[in-house]
Amino acid sequence: MSTLTLNNVTYKYKSAQRAAVSGISCIFDKGKVYAIVGPSGSGKSTLLSLLAGLDLPTKGEVAFDGKSLAGLDLDQYRRESISMIFQAFHLFPLMTVMENVCFPMELCGVTPKDAKPRASALLEGVGITKEQMGRFPSKLSGGERQRVAIARSLASNAQIILGDEPTGNLDGANTQNIIDILCGLAHENGYCVIIVTHDMEVAEAADVALRMRDGVLRAI
Repeated sequence: MSTLTLNNVTYKYKSAQRAAVSGISCIFDKGKVYAIVGPSGSGKSTLLSLLAGLDLPTKGEVAFDGKSLAGLDLDQYRRESISMIFQAFHLFPLMTVMENVCFPMELCGVTPKDAKPRASALLEGVGITKEQMGRFPSKLSGGERQRVAIARSLASNAQIILGDEPTGNLDGANTQNIIDILCGLAHENGYCVIIVTHDMEVAEAADVALRMRDGVLRAI
């Protein structure tokens, strides 16, 4: 079954004259990486908010595994079914790397004792060393912090990863590393990865590249 389905989705802000998202119908499947590119103001961030359940469509429907988000517990959906990766990392500065990755598991009721081994495995899987796990985020490079953010996004077992410019603060080598990690998660572990980006390197590596313009989403 498809992971996320949009059926004629439109979203209009109350003060706006035109819709930020206009009549989008598409399917996002498991096991694939999707890249959504487009100029600022094209509706990319609004679409990401709709996929994350932060907003509901003005018209149409966003469905997760066949169930409309309008009928789901959205807090639970965001906690258990989707994970976000941001350009600015959004790691907790006063928590160590290990504590950052344990945190979402503990929110879901996992004990600290049980969370730590899984967090360690996730961090090792994205190339973070045991020594780095005890550091605070400020003591890591940008590429390392983004790897930690990816590990944290996997901690809840959510099968949908939404990336908001996840390579925007990285150099070329680190960008390629993050692309490789995200593609591996989709192709080897069955995640659905959806990335909003200005980076054409990301778009070229994706299984499906889409362009957003004036609220309309089309294949490139």
